[in-house]
Amino acid sequence: MKTLIVYYSAQWHTKTIAEKISAEIGADLFEVKPAEAYSEADLDWTDGTSRVYREHKDEKLRKVALESTNAPDWDSYERVIVMYPVWWGIAAWPLSSFVTSVDFGEKEVIPVAVSHSSPLGDSGKLLAEAAKGGDWKNGIRFSQDATDAEIKDWTKTL
Repeated sequence: MKTLIVYYSAQWHTKTIAEKISAEIGADLFEVKPAEAYSEADLDWTDGTSRVYREHKDEKLRKVALESTNAPDWDSYERVIVMYPVWWGIAAWPLSSFVTSVDFGEKEVIPVAVSHSSPLGDSGKLLAEAAKGGDWKNGIRFSQDATDAEIKDWTKTL
């Protein structure tokens, strides 16, 4: 099944795991990039004045403009793995902005969260509810320190 991994990585954790999954299954990669990148200060969720904190408190601010939502050869993919960090129990807003901007049609879609301590929770379910189309499957959460063996074990289930 031709697979595309669409990922947003606020730091390097999600990107690293996306690259490992890609290498295991031969998937292509598409990185979601905010038009205005998040700085380290923006990502400081403990600071009540930081960008992510303000966006968390005001849902209207969560519609993040992206550099592009045009993944090359989008129509040729049968499966899309969407990967993201978990912010306050949900998918990071840039990935959510991508999901609501494209039509998944009949593609199989698998949400994959990457987090130090937060569980998958309802993040995958909420993405599915917000998406246009797609055959959304149950998701999985990897620790940001996931081992190559853990990743390989999961990719064998695809």
